[in-house]
Amino acid sequence: MPNTPPVTLDDVRDAAGRLKGVAHRTPVLRSRTLDELVGAEVYLKCENLQRVGAFKFRGAYNAASRLSAEQLAAGIAAYSSGNHAQAVALAARELGSTAVILMPEDTPSSKREATAGYGAEVLTYDRYTGDRVALGEAMAAERGLALIPPYEHPHVIAGQGTAALELAEEVEGLDTLVVPVGGGGLLAGSAVAAKGLDPAIRVVGVEPEAGDDTKRSLEAGARVSIPVPRTIADGQAASTPGELTFSLNRRLVDGIELVSDDEIRGAMRLAFERLKTVTEPSGATGLAALLNRRVAGVRRVGVIISGGNIDARRFAELCGG
Repeated sequence: MPNTPPVTLDDVRDAAGRLKGVAHRTPVLRSRTLDELVGAEVYLKCENLQRVGAFKFRGAYNAASRLSAEQLAAGIAAYSSGNHAQAVALAARELGSTAVILMPEDTPSSKREATAGYGAEVLTYDRYTGDRVALGEAMAAERGLALIPPYEHPHVIAGQGTAALELAEEVEGLDTLVVPVGGGGLLAGSAVAAKGLDPAIRVVGVEPEAGDDTKRSLEAGARVSIPVPRTIADGQAASTPGELTFSLNRRLVDGIELVSDDEIRGAMRLAFERLKTVTEPSGATGLAALLNRRVAGVRRVGVIISGGNIDARRFAELCGG
């Protein structure tokens, strides 16, 4: 691995400057009930209350804001299961550009409709048979669009790291940071920020059991591919870690824990009933890991609730029983 990391704390701080006044500085939620259930002080960084309902706006806007006037005039492309799609669509609108987004056919309708609502053109593909990277790159090249990938980009990673930077600025003395991981951009950016500020902090990623590609990869010391996961956590349905994100996570992350779909449902239900906040499945995996004691030895722990984009019908289907 190279001695100079591709994303640094200074990059995250620079992204924070670009996002000031554009992205929300999301609240940190506390609950005595949650503290008692976990056996530690728990601080939830509520990115479900971010613009577009997820942390993804941070990275998308940081990357889009660096495009030239000519690139913005031509338009922006992205591929995404939902939250990055909405983020790029909104970033493009904020910057006076346009967006074309490639989304899986089975993306929750609320995410697809929201993406179109921000003014983007939406194209679809079958996530189980199509290669979204190849399809997205071909579409961007054919139309002459600037492609912003969901995680495999240093400016996207730096933008995602601003959530952890804000949490660290607000809450001193965290011993552990727990972060959901799909492609690895949020985990990588969070680890860069957290470890850059406090090298002693432990950074733990959380994946759904069916989508354990990052865990397998870190254990193997090289990127491992798995079949496209079938999990309720659609935002974490990655089959291979990104090359760039893996290089950072291999260097900085202390471990990966897994949670079942039933445990995710339980965390979503608790967040709704006891904490009065709504999370999508991917947004609740870090909380699920804590509630099920997968992350041991914590005393003062931060958790990133990565998103809350779920419609009422889907929430009821998952959590109503």
